[in-house]
Amino acid sequence: MQTVAIVGTGLIGSSFGLALRRAGFSGRILGVSSERSLQAAIECRAIDEGATLESAASSSDLVYLSQTISAIIDTLPRLAHCLKPGALVTDAGSTKRTILQAAAPLGDAFLGGHPMAGKASRGASGAEAALFDGRPYILTPSSPDQMNLPHVRSFCDWIQRAGARLVVLTAAEHDRLVASASHLPQLLSTTLASTLEHSADPAAAASVSGPGLRDMTRLALSSHDIWKDILETNGDEIAAALAQIEDHLAVLRRDLSGPAAESSFAAGRDFSLRLRPGHQD
Repeated sequence: MQTVAIVGTGLIGSSFGLALRRAGFSGRILGVSSERSLQAAIECRAIDEGATLESAASSSDLVYLSQTISAIIDTLPRLAHCLKPGALVTDAGSTKRTILQAAAPLGDAFLGGHPMAGKASRGASGAEAALFDGRPYILTPSSPDQMNLPHVRSFCDWIQRAGARLVVLTAAEHDRLVASASHLPQLLSTTLASTLEHSADPAAAASVSGPGLRDMTRLALSSHDIWKDILETNGDEIAAALAQIEDHLAVLRRDLSGPAAESSFAAGRDFSLRLRPGHQD
């Protein structure tokens, strides 16, 4: 791999460029984005220079789409006639079924991807070479055999050298799992913060809060424009996850001082420990 094109040089795209450099990539990294985003990415050394989509795609061995979901879907058809022979296209979109459908004309030249990494800040100014360290990096191949192709194996090697942990799923499995593990936490945090903001005295509620409420509402800092595409392209799985929460809350509300509350706390602690394998009481 000699040349990489990063389409969308925001937080994820620029962090990917920095992670490649830290992992030992010595080739050229091109950026495709707005002038402002390109300049920020050049300043933080995530990319070497800006380029048009067509010129970048025609000269790159890897095209990394780190845009919004709708922008990824719009970009994919434009790559069909300008992609370098033997190149791989991958993405960092948060849902996969719709993107894989849009990428079908590219065949094995496209590999779905989703790094489970991020932070509250946006843009290249917040990019980190270590953003993917220890994080799951989900790949959604169009078929199991695709993972054995040379250009896919090469990409997997770079992802692992960048510090991420590879997870291979189908697009349907991905969308179902992240609906609960990623999309649901966002909506719960947003709903909690929104409920308190619309309460009789939100300032008073904030004045007596402790660190728990601050932790619970961190995700509520995210804006709707980032999540709009996710809600639209994974609405069925998100709705199913929300229905499960509604059922559990209904049971808890009817039995706040009974076994339902005790059972909920026990199960909640068990799952929390799954996320913290080294935790000690």
